[in-house]
Amino acid sequence: MKLYTEKKFDTYVSEYKEIITREVNSQTDSYILNVNIEEFTTYLLSKYLLDIPEILLEEVYADSIEKNVSGHDFPKHDFMLIDPGKTFRKEVIIFHIPYKGNVNLLQLVPNPYTLMSYEVNINIKEKCFLIEIIKFYPEPEKIKNQYNKEIQNLLCNYENIRKNCESFNLGLETFIRANIESRKQQVLQKNNLLASLGVKIIKKDDIPNTFSVSKPLLREKINLKPIVNEDGFKPEPALDENSYRQILKIINDVGKNFERMPSTYKGKSEEDIRDHILLILDPNFELGSAGGETFNKIGKTDISLRYDSSVVFIAECKYWKGEKSFLKTIDQLLGYLTWRNSKVAIINFVQNNEFSEILSKLNTITNKHPNFQKELQLTDETWFNYKFNLNDDKNRIIDLAVISFHLPKKNGA
Repeated sequence: MKLYTEKKFDTYVSEYKEIITREVNSQTDSYILNVNIEEFTTYLLSKYLLDIPEILLEEVYADSIEKNVSGHDFPKHDFMLIDPGKTFRKEVIIFHIPYKGNVNLLQLVPNPYTLMSYEVNINIKEKCFLIEIIKFYPEPEKIKNQYNKEIQNLLCNYENIRKNCESFNLGLETFIRANIESRKQQVLQKNNLLASLGVKIIKKDDIPNTFSVSKPLLREKINLKPIVNEDGFKPEPALDENSYRQILKIINDVGKNFERMPSTYKGKSEEDIRDHILLILDPNFELGSAGGETFNKIGKTDISLRYDSSVVFIAECKYWKGEKSFLKTIDQLLGYLTWRNSKVAIINFVQNNEFSEILSKLNTITNKHPNFQKELQLTDETWFNYKFNLNDDKNRIIDLAVISFHLPKKNGA
């Protein structure tokens, strides 16, 4: 096998990425529209991660055999009288250097590189490099010196190719997900779903400044974008990520004011506090040309944003009553949902003095739910974000935010 001469690493990965892109593009429109992006990304990642070769120098072993050696191979300066046209029986020391991973990657020229080529024998069955050293001299030191020289040649570009592979693997998940999302957007545009909905949620400008809690200013429009069902690509409204974050930010700002001003929640029920949040949310948004209701109640403690007959956002306001009750609240939210990419939230009011302790175990508790898929980056220390799948359908994903506020009981509350 000849190392570092067949193809440049950069050329190889460019072609490799084209293979990944072709696989994504080869999927049917229906598959792309309905597949769980996280699961499809994980599948492709496991399939296309480079199996980085590793040379196991600490596991080297040696044996010896006798071979016929041509006189031409003898060192000329020490064996000037040897006839180069004859063969001689000599002992050959064979060093076996185990490896693991995809050894073929070592045929690529890394960036940077310092050696153009190096010939090495490989035992594929035993997964070993073989270095053969003819015992021309009786001194062990000369054999060791020759072995070390061969090892230096073997490792000359090894670190560079290993770093090239690691760098590629680090960026592969982002590359795959971007390909899937790009393909999905192409399918949506091809089916003209965005134009078929034509709905916006816009920010109201004529809000009276008479609230006890300061109103966050939202400068951007909130757009509804279509999502697609498996059956006939029927468009359904869904909040985009930016709109979802703006709504959650208002809820978070209101809750922080609760913490600073205990009189706003003292003696109040979940429903009373929910109504206070609604009081701030509702004037901040309106549906545009589609008309219809905005934030309203759909249950005892729910906040929802509707478009026509669809609910595009739900929040549950709950006092913390322990792990079992919290997981039941997640069940309750999931029970509302029959559409894809829905946005939901749990507004968690914690009366316990051990607020930090509850926050520290909230992730562990949430991960126990059977529909849990992924933990996302924290927005702040009391605002957690997750991906969940709908009941009995791992391909249908929702965003779940859990925002907690410390509202301890006061004397006389």
